[in-house]
Amino acid sequence: MSKLKGVVSHHDKEVAELRGDRELAVAYMKAAMQSLEDPEDRAAGLLALRTVVEAYGGLGAVAAEAGISRETLYRTLSPRGNPTLKTLLAVLKTVGMRLSVESEQQVHA
Repeated sequence: MSKLKGVVSHHDKEVAELRGDRELAVAYMKAAMQSLEDPEDRAAGLLALRTVVEAYGGLGAVAAEAGISRETLYRTLSPRGNPTLKTLLAVLKTVGMRLSVESEQQVHA
């Protein structure tokens, strides 16, 4: 299949937008993290994390810096992936983000 001159794939445009707008990347990851909580939507969250990894260094470079093999990162960020907390924290740190906790609902005293 030949590529059309001047045409950019949706994925490539998404990666470029995330790379160029840090606040958008953080909001994107927040939504992805919410997806990880739902077993029916977990694949979408993992693929979103993979897109952020591509935007902030690429799978090979992020894997190397996070201290995991590239193959492990590919498998972990696949639709059937199941990242360990250690891997998730390492990947987030490598792309300049961190895991945080917030209240799911307002707690009344």
